[in-house]
Amino acid sequence: MMNSYGKNVLITGGSSGIGLATAELLAENGYKVYSASRNPRMDVQIFTGGGEIHPVKMDVSDLLSVDNAAELLLTTTKTDIGIIIHCAGIGIACPGEEFPSDAISRLMETNYIGVLRVNSRLLPHLRERGSGLCIMVGSVAGLFPIPFQSHYSSSKSALDSYAAALRMELSQYGVKVCLVLPGDTNTPFTKSRSYDLDNSSPYYADCLKAVAKMEKDELSGRPPESSAKAIYKLCSSKTPPLRTIVGIEYKVFAFIRRLIPDTLIEYILRKMYLW
Repeated sequence: MMNSYGKNVLITGGSSGIGLATAELLAENGYKVYSASRNPRMDVQIFTGGGEIHPVKMDVSDLLSVDNAAELLLTTTKTDIGIIIHCAGIGIACPGEEFPSDAISRLMETNYIGVLRVNSRLLPHLRERGSGLCIMVGSVAGLFPIPFQSHYSSSKSALDSYAAALRMELSQYGVKVCLVLPGDTNTPFTKSRSYDLDNSSPYYADCLKAVAKMEKDELSGRPPESSAKAIYKLCSSKTPPLRTIVGIEYKVFAFIRRLIPDTLIEYILRKMYLW
């Protein structure tokens, strides 16, 4: 497949889930992947397809950590990064009425502000080289918010708006911006989700019921390799679309979403998660 952006890739959240699957798929196909995470493995992995995975220590919620990683890549090793893939993310379960400030701060620092931090250091390099690709892993939850995932869905909706605007701003510099929107995916993300509500909350039982249904769907969902394949395809596209939804069923849902009223969407989601 032709490549317009070079073979050097930075992936955040590269130690597990969609990030790990993407790193391995790209390396198997000749890419040199710089896999960033808070606790990366120490060794460089060499793949028979000619690619490599190099560990990079980076916590996207920590500005100094992002600065240090960017300095290492762009200045110390002078790596010509052409593709940035944002996979780092966390989830919380919480009623929208309640405000566990520490949990919500961690959520937004990772899912949204962390993307901005990395981009503020890496996008100038892509812009100056005259070509590049920035892929952000969002979620269909940004299109279809469900009960007790309001804060998580908001973080993904914010990412969607940011990507759409950034795409227009960078278009004149040869840098493409796009989103990959997975649905239910079986990854360690499910087990790492935090529950941020007290058992005295009037929403306690409903929250547990709704999130249990969601987690059951995640654990029986698509493997992370399905999203990795979508990302891999975008890495060789000269004209990547703004949004790539993973899974035919979610593409159908998104299309139908445009045709039916909000009241019916709400009825369906309430029936799925609350009744």
